[in-house]
Amino acid sequence: MRSRTLPGRTTAAASGDVVVFLIGVRINHLWAVHRWLPVVFAMPMMLRELSADRSLGLLHHIVLTGSPRTFYVVQYWESKEKLLAYAAAPDRKHRPWWGRVNRLARKSKLHVGIWHETYVVPDGSYEAFYGDMPPYGLGRAYGTASLRRGVQAQDRLRV
Repeated sequence: MRSRTLPGRTTAAASGDVVVFLIGVRINHLWAVHRWLPVVFAMPMMLRELSADRSLGLLHHIVLTGSPRTFYVVQYWESKEKLLAYAAAPDRKHRPWWGRVNRLARKSKLHVGIWHETYVVPDGSYEAFYGDMPPYGLGRAYGTASLRRGVQAQDRLRV
């Protein structure tokens, strides 16, 4: 979905705690495509499931690449409870895939590295600035608000 550019200075309209989840893969052995390709394809399936049902708690995500062998996703979640509930739900795509990955890892090398990091950022401990940008990142997840002239990053951070 394309977003139109918002003229001027805006900030994310988030309030309360913000949950940021980073998850990624690193392809360790390029020639073992049959081992790492299913793992790499699992993430788009989960993102489609999460995007189709907003009540699961995913607000927005951005898919990025760190190198030709490393891919990751920045995810913004409604709450840590919804993130953890999705990860554990037996009727959703994550838990069965995680079981499959673990079974493959026990049998042989996966040939792919997997990582994730979860950040729960307390209210007042984050700030965002967008200049002549469409909504992006935190602003896309929570919406944007105009910034008054002269308001600095230190004014938006309340810690």
